[in-house]
Amino acid sequence: MTDRQPEPGAETDLPRLVDPVMIAAFEGWNDAGEAASTALEHLELSWDAEPLLAIDPEEYYDFQVTRPHVRLTDGVTRKVEWQTTRLSVATLPGTERHVVLLNGIEPNLRWRTFCAELLDYIDTLGVTKVITLGALLTDIPHTRPTPVKGASYDKASAGKMRVEPTSYQGATGIVGVFQQACVEAGVPAMSFWAEVPHYVSQAPVPKAAVALLHRVEEVLDVEVPLGGLPERAEEWERTVSEMADADDEVREYVRQLEEQAEAAADVPEADGDAIAADFERYLRRRGTGGTGS
Repeated sequence: MTDRQPEPGAETDLPRLVDPVMIAAFEGWNDAGEAASTALEHLELSWDAEPLLAIDPEEYYDFQVTRPHVRLTDGVTRKVEWQTTRLSVATLPGTERHVVLLNGIEPNLRWRTFCAELLDYIDTLGVTKVITLGALLTDIPHTRPTPVKGASYDKASAGKMRVEPTSYQGATGIVGVFQQACVEAGVPAMSFWAEVPHYVSQAPVPKAAVALLHRVEEVLDVEVPLGGLPERAEEWERTVSEMADADDEVREYVRQLEEQAEAAADVPEADGDAIAADFERYLRRRGTGGTGS
C-alpha cells in the first residue's frame, strides 16, 4: 500500500467505483497468528491499492490499549501516527471492477456506531458484497494443509457464494458483529476463517495467510500474486517441525493431531462437472485473468 495515508478523520472525496466488493480484516481477537491482517496487507501491496480514507479513532479506540506511534518524518520532525481503521481501493486484475480493502483494528468502544459508520461508506461507495477474513486457534497439526471455513449469516448469501450458513453460538469479535450488521443492512456478506495451530500461534503464520488468499482467489475468480509468501510458509513449517522434533512431548502431541486429522478426513466422490468448472476458473485466473463474481 502507498505511504500516502490520509489523516484519521480527514475529509476525502470518494471516487465513483465499478461494482466494488469489500474485503476486510481486523487485527486483534479475530486475527490468530496475524493471518487475516497479513493476507489483507498482501492484497494492498499486490494490487497497488490507493488510500481512500481513515476512520477518526477518537470515538472507538482506547489509546492506552491501541497506542499511537511516533516517528521522524525527515530525521528531525516528530510525527504522531494514530492507529486506526483505513480504507483503500484497487482494481481487480484483468477486470474493470474495483475492490475496497478495509485494514482495521478491532475497536475498544462503540462497536455498533463503528459498524454504522462503515456501512455509510459501503453505501456511498456502492459496495455490492463484503468478504471478511479471520483466523482462530484450533487443535490442528501444522504439518497439514490449513483448513479455511467459509460462512455466511444468511441463507441467501450462503447459497449464492457456495458457503455454509453459520450455526455458531458464543463470544464473537468485530468480524462477526460487522458481518451481521451488513446482513441486516441488506449487503451480502460472507467470511473466511483460517485455522491456526494453537500450540504454535506466535505471529506471523504465513501458511494461514496463504490459505486465506487462495479462498479470495476462488470467490473473486482472480489471480492473487503470492510473491514470497509460499516460501515463507514453507520456512515457517520447517522451523516449527524442527522445534517439535526437539521436544518429545510436543512431537507426540503433533503425531496425535495428525492421526486425528487423517481419521476425520472425509473426501467425497468428486463430481466431474464441478472439477471441470473449478479447473476452468483456475486457468482464467492464471492465464487471461478473471471476470470477478
